[in-house]
Amino acid sequence: MYTYEVLICCSCQMKIMVLTGSLFSGPLFLTFCFLNTVAIAYSSTAALPFGTIVVIFLLWTLVTSPLLVVGGIAGRNSRPEFQTPCRTNKYPREIPQLPWYRRTLPQMAMAGFLPFSAIYIELYYIFVSVWGHQIHTVYSILFIVFIILLIVTAFITVALTYFQLAAEDHQWWWRSFLCGGSTGLFIYGYCIYFYNARSDMFGFMQTSFFFGYMACICYGFFIMLGTVGFRAALFFVRHIYRSIKCE
Repeated sequence: MYTYEVLICCSCQMKIMVLTGSLFSGPLFLTFCFLNTVAIAYSSTAALPFGTIVVIFLLWTLVTSPLLVVGGIAGRNSRPEFQTPCRTNKYPREIPQLPWYRRTLPQMAMAGFLPFSAIYIELYYIFVSVWGHQIHTVYSILFIVFIILLIVTAFITVALTYFQLAAEDHQWWWRSFLCGGSTGLFIYGYCIYFYNARSDMFGFMQTSFFFGYMACICYGFFIMLGTVGFRAALFFVRHIYRSIKCE
């Protein structure tokens, strides 16, 4: 029995390590392959040569993958046991019928709009410096806006988690992650607006490069802010339920 549990634990660990290593790098690699093929078809200098691609692949294989395995083993050996803040029932309660504005998609829209509005103005200068000819020099303001983005994301996710729990909806884990990361969807929506209204880009190659690489960036923001929202919600749930006494 003990050997069977160890095998299950090792199998889960392998799945987690594979998911961790491919969650971001997998879509990024596929997007890069497509965009590099487009650049080669257009004979553009933006296309990376084959030797550079081989070097990048070797770095990922010989450096990133071993570090991922070492980190997974170290995390498994040093992880603490998950401690629930209070006693819970063995069987989950039935979630009551909720109105439409308490469901996942409306809450994602509410959670993403407020952090996006905090960085909306700064996004223009970032896009112009990356995809235009201007140079962004006010890095202190950029850092402050980034900190504001993290704080607002954490607070709005905590607030929506509280409203969700108050409505007797206990499935807040993935909801907090999706609500926290929904700002990335708003940023990608701004990419569409910037391309149509503020940029002079045209043609298939420029369009594919802009939307392809911005999709990877927005996806990275989705994962990062989703993690921030989930950790903030987990800390909040542990704090408010720690004082509950159940016999």
